[in-house]
Amino acid sequence: MHGFQLSRALFWAVIAFLALLALRPWIDGWLIDREAAPRAVTARGDLAADEQSTIAIFESVSPSVVFITTTEELVNRWTPDPNVVRRGTGSGFVWDGQRHIVTNWHVIAEASAAWVRLADQRIFRAEMIGKSPAHDLAVLRISGAWQAPKPIPIGRSADLRVGQKVFAIGNPFGFDYSLTAGLVSALDRTIYNERSGEIRGLIQTDATINPGNSGGPLIDSAGRLIGINTAIFSTSGTFSGIGFAVPVDTINRVVPQLIARGRYIRPRIGITTDDAISRPILRQLGLEGVLVLGVGPDSPAAVAGLIDTRVSPTGEILPGDVIQQLDGQPVKEMADLIEILEGYQVGDRVRLAIERDGHSIEVEIHLGGESVRWD
Repeated sequence: MHGFQLSRALFWAVIAFLALLALRPWIDGWLIDREAAPRAVTARGDLAADEQSTIAIFESVSPSVVFITTTEELVNRWTPDPNVVRRGTGSGFVWDGQRHIVTNWHVIAEASAAWVRLADQRIFRAEMIGKSPAHDLAVLRISGAWQAPKPIPIGRSADLRVGQKVFAIGNPFGFDYSLTAGLVSALDRTIYNERSGEIRGLIQTDATINPGNSGGPLIDSAGRLIGINTAIFSTSGTFSGIGFAVPVDTINRVVPQLIARGRYIRPRIGITTDDAISRPILRQLGLEGVLVLGVGPDSPAAVAGLIDTRVSPTGEILPGDVIQQLDGQPVKEMADLIEILEGYQVGDRVRLAIERDGHSIEVEIHLGGESVRWD
């Protein structure tokens, strides 16, 4: 009888032990939960020097960056009133103390209205002041009496070097005031824009640029504007490591004209030319350059005595002057001539190196102005 009781006690002891083993995770969790407390924070020390620099750049420049929303009026044939729909978003930056905002032309193109939100969350309606689709630039002005945020500091792009650190600030996908960092990947790039045509002289960067970043500033490590983010190269519509920005030297040349005149006045010499027509003629002559097909009456070219291309009574083509250099810079096609002239102002004097009837001559010309209208 005594042995039976011992066996029974051992049996229940084993059962209790097994139950304890099964319940142990729950018991341990219950005990841990009752004793849980926040962990001690590990001290990190000072931020790294490059981190402090990046933070300082963002905090200094971001108040000058704005968020732009555009709307469009759509006609509804079933009601007398148009429907106002949101068209898109983009970025921009404060240019001066006169409430001017600079952005990309494609950000506000075809929009019925544009609204600008400042860093302090105030929202203002903006009016179009000027545009230059050839440079993908536009200037807005905010309506209403208020004190504008400080203008963005202006740098230079002529002395940029591949490998410099850059920062992009903007509103990608509507997420406002986002900062990304990267490098200057290349300079003097050319891209084709459906609205603007060919845009030359761009900065290439690997700083992340996504839809909504367009119109935002590209900043150097000194916190200065060096470009305006304008496009990405992508097959999916999202960033793939290649972004482009219009250089600040172009912005600083074009924007004052947009503010003063509402349009960009391109320096000109007053000739007519066409690479497709000129190319076979120049190939026969064994020359490179821009063949002058026509000279505008009373134009700078006419005053300087440039000779145009003519056709004799017998149908023979009599080639005119071939422009090969402008102030020592080589000219191989019309795009080269236009790009070089972009660096000058109306009224400047330049020297053209010309091939005329087998002789090389130089001609001084006084640049005129041409109002380029895009509407």
